[in-house]
Amino acid sequence: MNRRDFLKTSAVSTGLAMAGNLLAADKKTYRAGLIGTGWYGMVDLRHLMDNCPNVEVVAMCDVDSKNLNEAADEVAGRQKDRPALFHDFRDLLKPKNLDIVLIGTPDHWHALTAIAAMESGADVYCEKPVSHTFLEGKAMVHTARKLGRVVQINTQRRSTPHFISAREFIKEGNLGRIGSIRAYCYYNMRAMGKVADTQPPKTLDYDFWVGPAPYRPFNPLMHPRGWRNFMEFSNGILGDMGVHMLDAMRWMMGVGYPKRISSSGGIYVSKGGTANTTDTQTVSFDYGDFDVVWEHRMYGRGDSKAGWGINFYGNKGTLEVTIEDWNFYPWGGGQARHVDATTDGPSRPDEKYEHTNRKPAGRAHMKNFLKCLVTRERPVADVEGGHMSTALCELGNISQQLGRSLTWDADREQIVGDEEANRLLRREYRKPWVYPSM
Repeated sequence: MNRRDFLKTSAVSTGLAMAGNLLAADKKTYRAGLIGTGWYGMVDLRHLMDNCPNVEVVAMCDVDSKNLNEAADEVAGRQKDRPALFHDFRDLLKPKNLDIVLIGTPDHWHALTAIAAMESGADVYCEKPVSHTFLEGKAMVHTARKLGRVVQINTQRRSTPHFISAREFIKEGNLGRIGSIRAYCYYNMRAMGKVADTQPPKTLDYDFWVGPAPYRPFNPLMHPRGWRNFMEFSNGILGDMGVHMLDAMRWMMGVGYPKRISSSGGIYVSKGGTANTTDTQTVSFDYGDFDVVWEHRMYGRGDSKAGWGINFYGNKGTLEVTIEDWNFYPWGGGQARHVDATTDGPSRPDEKYEHTNRKPAGRAHMKNFLKCLVTRERPVADVEGGHMSTALCELGNISQQLGRSLTWDADREQIVGDEEANRLLRREYRKPWVYPSM
């Protein structure tokens, strides 16, 4: 890392320290609740407790009693009082006594729980992607603006130190004119074999877990943590890993919606398997002046040492940004550049699923949210930007499902001349759940 990159990283650290000082000076006790106590819901809650000196976790909710009680035991070991436990998120929110609500549910529950939390008076920290369908995300943005809520989406690449320095490197003009961008994921994150349906665990209220989504028999791949194998409950690998890099692309390039979206791929290798998400998918986004391509493949190595990243190709050189580092390779001579990810020491046992070099991002992202609770500014990953980045994934999946390209009207927020595709911007909810409206 050279002096310029060191100064950029130091500026990020200074900003985080100022955020911490602001919180320490704020004497208010923040009453927090968590909806969805599985893996990443608890990762987010740990970041909240680690970084907010005056937070009290007073309520937790999950439809799996085993997850809920284990999570409550951990929280009770870190604060004076054990939180109240709830099976139904509506009961958790009914007293309207929470300042912060964290949403750690599967994707298909994000909209209903986040909107209900905002309506109860809370600011919200929500896992990505924002929604399962486009009009859910739009309703979340509408609610946040109408009620003046702070809503941070956990697209934490915007708080990753080496992603921040890579963005500054682009803004300084070091790549020249960028004509092409390629984002990718080659991690094996999807079940590829056949797994028989079974009865759900006795601790899980499976009917409530399915909620507004189409009902399908329980499969061991669904819970815990495997629900992204199924499009009924998720936006697949595109909505899981793609949303991070597509959000980083929009943030680095300063752009919104593309003009056209086209997807190809499908289930090519795991034919006959249980999962119904694509194992192979390429999505092209036409921005007019440049194109963006997302690619995921759940098998085989990519052409990068890292399995997850984003490359920017300009007439002055190529910038490769991975979860591990970034590298610049100039065209026609000049000095290459290399910046490593920032680390902050060994992982704690309760963070065993987080790569060490990602911890600063999660903690910084939470600090940004907490700062905005005091200042009432929009956070770095505000719900509107999260909705737009999620929409790229949702539109990519619609193109994949229909087998044709889509032309997007950003002003009207509709697909041009394709009513079948427009109908897929929402979906019917299973009764008694009601689709959010504006």
